[in-house]
Parts: sequence; structure tokens; C-alpha cells
Amino acid sequence: MKRTAPKLTTLLGLATLGGCAATGAPTARPASFVPVPRGGPMLERVMGQTGPTLTQMFGAPIADVREGTAQKLQYGNATCVLDAYLYPNGKGQPVVSYVDARQADGSPIDRASCVGALQIGKRK
Repeated sequence: MKRTAPKLTTLLGLATLGGCAATGAPTARPASFVPVPRGGPMLERVMGQTGPTLTQMFGAPIADVREGTAQKLQYGNATCVLDAYLYPNGKGQPVVSYVDARQADGSPIDRASCVGALQIGKRK
């Protein structure tokens, strides 16, 4: 019997339902799972800020990448790396619209914790 390749939606549906199978074995989350908070005071300090304000908060960026009207400023220390994505808002300088963070080794870290670590690192 010849098998045809399953469609992507079928695979996604099976992956989603995989945890519901009655195999008797408990399903565990991967060890790399880290919940990402959606906000908080630390993150609010960054969102909506301009590039010069971020530089005052964290020091000079380790990378400044521009593409069209978008800009990515990257800040980092021994604890983590923070990527701040700035986009024009029609009111002057571009502002932070999204941030992403990871530990220095590339492992996940929540964004608010990284903001705090970068601010602490700048005070030293």
C-alpha cells in the first residue's frame, strides 16, 4: 500500500491532540519550556520608548540594525540579550513596539527579567 504525505494541517492537528491520547503515560513539557509574561512594570519601562531613551537606560547598544523605517537595537550583558524593535508611530522618532530576550547562551528568559538584569548591570 502506498502512503501519501500528510498535509501540514493534519500534522498540526495530530500534534495538538497527541497529549490527549490514552497511552497511560503522562505527558510532560519539554525542559526548555519557559512561560513568557505578557507585561509588567519592567517591560512597561521599555515599551513605547525611543532609541536615545533606551541608551540612557542600558548604555550603548551592542548592535544597531536598520531596515527601511524599522530599527533593531540590541543590548546585552553576561545574563541576557534584549532585542528592541522600534517602528515609526507618526509622532517623531520611532518607538519600541516589540522586545525579545534570551539568555547569553541562547536559552529562553522572560523579557521583563532581562530588562531588569540589563538595568542592574548598567548601575555597576
